[in-house]
Amino acid sequence: MNLLFLMTDQHRVDTLGCYGNPHVATPNLDRLAATGTRFDRFYTPTAICTPARASLLTGQAPFRHRLLANYERNVGYLEDLREDAFTFPRALAERDYQLGLVGKWHVGTHRNAASHGFDGPDLPGWHNPVDHPDYLAYLEERGLPRYRITDPVRGTTPNGNPGNLLAARLQQPVEATFEHYLATRTIEQLDRYAADGRPFYLATHFFGPHLPYLLPDAYYDRYDPGLVELPPSIAETFEGKPPVQRNYSAHWTFDTMPIEVTRKLIAVYWGYVTLIDEQIGRILTRLDELGLTDDTSVFFTADHGEFTGAHRLHDKGPAMYEDIYRIPGIIRVPGQEPQVRREFVSLTDCTATILELAGCDPSPATDSRSLLPLVRGEHPDWPEELLAEFHGHHFPYPQRMLREDRYKLVVNPESVNELYDLDADPHELSNRYEHPELAGVRRRMMRRLYDLLRERGDNFYHWMTPMYDIGALDYDPTLSSFESAEPPA
Repeated sequence: MNLLFLMTDQHRVDTLGCYGNPHVATPNLDRLAATGTRFDRFYTPTAICTPARASLLTGQAPFRHRLLANYERNVGYLEDLREDAFTFPRALAERDYQLGLVGKWHVGTHRNAASHGFDGPDLPGWHNPVDHPDYLAYLEERGLPRYRITDPVRGTTPNGNPGNLLAARLQQPVEATFEHYLATRTIEQLDRYAADGRPFYLATHFFGPHLPYLLPDAYYDRYDPGLVELPPSIAETFEGKPPVQRNYSAHWTFDTMPIEVTRKLIAVYWGYVTLIDEQIGRILTRLDELGLTDDTSVFFTADHGEFTGAHRLHDKGPAMYEDIYRIPGIIRVPGQEPQVRREFVSLTDCTATILELAGCDPSPATDSRSLLPLVRGEHPDWPEELLAEFHGHHFPYPQRMLREDRYKLVVNPESVNELYDLDADPHELSNRYEHPELAGVRRRMMRRLYDLLRERGDNFYHWMTPMYDIGALDYDPTLSSFESAEPPA
């Protein structure tokens, strides 16, 4: 079985037609969903690039693989996976798979994709590396202009400086965009793999639609801002919420820009999604032309979501809202019927799925479950809850989340905890952690999260032992033997 893995960066699930957006043109991903399994509750293990991508590579939760932050904002965590860490490409290579990765790597600083066995240009960084020699050669060979932007959009930071670049007009035709370049390199790799004849795993990791949204005019202006319905959480007051969320809103300069700018930014983000969908369409069309479709399983997902103004925020950060934790997840396996699944599944589960499709032994990792039983339409015993974690960006900030069908609990050790009733409050505006009518829910979920963390070996639970209502203790939280030691004879 060949494997084609298509991945975007910082991609809101509600921008796709197959997930209910009535305005954004995503015909290629919609077609993939209509012929495969679309997971309605697909989540990232952590809403930040490097740790999420390391979880895909290893099949492990971030606390276990310990690559906990993006290196650009690292605050002392590991910057590369340990040399002895299990990774799925190593297992595929043992099965004589051709291995390719075109696009964003962002899983460490010293060890690149080639270090893990992947073919393809080495494209480091968090956003399109438009000065990369291979990209410049691509432009030169085709007589295309180099990268240049105009009309930058940015707010003002609390100290009066210009804020982060959020969007700009790209003075290049679509053929010169980095997205078109990545699709072209993927197609070239597909051609080589098809000629070789051995099975392959080929990944295309787009750098977008991560901000800043840098697009040619045709995509920058593709959607009328008047079509944009602002997210209801734009009414966020941060009352009863961890103060860090208000700080992050100021960092991303939301209140320094008119609301019309936010509406335009969302419309531009939609244009970015359409541009990427068109490039994915080119790849899938070539797969058809090569006669590989019936022998190739196709994945589409993202590393995490994006705020685009929701909760008066941009980018991502220390707030475990659905906007950045719920992501698209589509898997098409030849011979399996199209369907929609409602189980809670994770990006980390792709690892075990890839291994099973390739005929490899299960991973020694303990956090990945193969999704193939669900893709086959079966109804196995499956957890009715989902765990996620965060460790910081710009500064250390530990969080843990337990997501159930109706409720979500977020534990913030330095601040107030959060509890959301997603039936009554789907946009997570009201923190109900202290509401007395939900005391039973809070107590039950806190104990369940505590038990799950202990089962996994996530030492975050040690903070919870003395601080929250988790019931009677069954161990000495001082981790000492002072009180239990036998007196000397």
